[in-house]
Amino acid sequence: MTTLLTTLESGSVILTLNRPERANSFNFEMVTELRQALAEAEKNPQVRCVVLTGAGGVFSAGQDISEMKQGDTMSYREHLDKTYNPLILQIRSMGKPVVAAVNGPCAGAAFGVALACDLRIASSSAYFVVGFGGIALAPDSGVSLFLPVYIGLGRAQEYFYSNKPITAQQAMDWGMVNQVGESNFQALVMQVAGGLSSGPTGAFAAGKQAFNNAVLSNLEEVLNYEGILQEEEGKSAEHREGVAAFLGKRKPNFTS
Repeated sequence: MTTLLTTLESGSVILTLNRPERANSFNFEMVTELRQALAEAEKNPQVRCVVLTGAGGVFSAGQDISEMKQGDTMSYREHLDKTYNPLILQIRSMGKPVVAAVNGPCAGAAFGVALACDLRIASSSAYFVVGFGGIALAPDSGVSLFLPVYIGLGRAQEYFYSNKPITAQQAMDWGMVNQVGESNFQALVMQVAGGLSSGPTGAFAAGKQAFNNAVLSNLEEVLNYEGILQEEEGKSAEHREGVAAFLGKRKPNFTS
């Protein structure tokens, strides 16, 4: 089964993360397929907008932890350099608008992917979890930059430390989510995508470059530094306990 479903609809390509049995968590295959699909969308003249969503009632739980722990010698920094860092940069460099249609829980690296998109439309049942602190890691996927930009440094640190969910309504009130849809979620997503598809694509691309330059000009540096920090923390006893607790579905003990 492919890990990514692709549908072309009225000038928009809908890319659906498709590992519902694993809460649409990312593995290397899914990241690779998503990057390929984004590259094809950028080149396809029929595509004027990209929508990213998840199969079933989940956007994505983030990185598949079990895949990461298959080998103890895996370098977290190398993994980021091959997966999320180029994916985040690719989304931000795309001239065509990218909309995250967050249809359910969104956590960890997937949170960074959603934040990297140009707009976020959330269902009323969606929520966001920073996630990294729960397994004793520093944030990755640009979360350390995007989240303070959208909700402020104080809130970003609070929700990193606490690992509390950010509801769709909170996210909209704080400016992280553009719109929230209830029973009309899918229609709202396609309405937004349709509006973008009928717009001036050249001006949209130039505007995105301007916003990147004004607000996110250090994104590549941030991603690199996140990788350095995550490599260090990935070797810690705290992280080993966090992963063991996550896989064992128990509360971690970071104080013993």
